[in-house]
Amino acid sequence: MSIFALQSLAGGFLDEDLEHFNKYFDDWCIQFDSYEDASLIVETLENQEAIDIVEITPLSYPKYFFNDLQGTIHTTRQIDDKIVCVVEPYMGASFRIAVCDLNTKKVRLSKTHYKNIPNVESAFANFGD
Repeated sequence: MSIFALQSLAGGFLDEDLEHFNKYFDDWCIQFDSYEDASLIVETLENQEAIDIVEITPLSYPKYFFNDLQGTIHTTRQIDDKIVCVVEPYMGASFRIAVCDLNTKKVRLSKTHYKNIPNVESAFANFGD
């Protein structure tokens, strides 16, 4: 499960108007089901050499695929059919581990709140073991 987007070499994803680049990949960014579809649009744009076609996956952009996932995502990894993320629900909040199910699209947050990076990193590294 992946989609393709157009990204500027300077950063940012091409918006639906095909003129502006958004810093973050969101619903307003143009997206394609295949690399070939994306390349057809690139061929029509000025400055083609400054635009890359990138693949967006649940592992690289979990917030896009899981609408219930809120906050800042610090790291992700895949375990079987789940995407596991370290999430900071809002600025200054304790870290949590989110488990995103690729089959059901549901998100479950861990009950444990981690106050600092070393603690959540340890839990994240050993998650699923």
